[in-house]
Amino acid sequence: MKISIVVPALNEARTIAALGAHLAPLMRQGVEVLIVDGGSVDGTPALARLAGLPSITAEPGRARQMNAGAAHTSGEVLLFLHADTTLPADAISRIGSCLHAGRVWGRFDVRIAGRPAMLKVVASMINWRSRLTGIATGDQAMFMTREAYRTAGGFPDLALMEDIEMSRRLRAQSPPACSTSKVTTLGRRWETHGVWRTIFLMWRLRWAYWRGRPASELARAYRR
Repeated sequence: MKISIVVPALNEARTIAALGAHLAPLMRQGVEVLIVDGGSVDGTPALARLAGLPSITAEPGRARQMNAGAAHTSGEVLLFLHADTTLPADAISRIGSCLHAGRVWGRFDVRIAGRPAMLKVVASMINWRSRLTGIATGDQAMFMTREAYRTAGGFPDLALMEDIEMSRRLRAQSPPACSTSKVTTLGRRWETHGVWRTIFLMWRLRWAYWRGRPASELARAYRR
């Protein structure tokens, strides 16, 4: 199966060179990679090209960027990867094994890189919650067949929680394949705002979303 990796990016000048070095071996193996920039002002698209990463520009918003990337790629399998996240060495084989097992989508366990020791606990909570609920977050590098993506209607055009809603749509097609191989994501959010404060904020926003609060309203609270 041909795999296309779509990376939504916005002002990722600090991470894009490392991402290029990380993805270069996969590209040499035939994996398609596309950076979808949402209007960066820090030179991210130029730096992506210098790193050997093809890129396009799309309307800002992670869901819109990911949908644009899906439309501009050709893989039978789509992998949506955050710019500050790296894949495990066995990612491609794991995806093949997961999808050949009758599932149409899945995600990886996550490890959070950063100074606070509590980040290990946070990552364990994310992985445990995902297994319990069948819901994945973008940090877990969601992957799916293109057919499943199309059946789901693509990512919903939401300002926040697009990964939660997409999980719901995909879950109607099959349970997720939960790979125990771990992606590594940077703990910038937790380090900047504090671990406990960030945990409380994310749980509060998810609870509000489950209760029907508009995603646009939650996005404003998230940005503040």
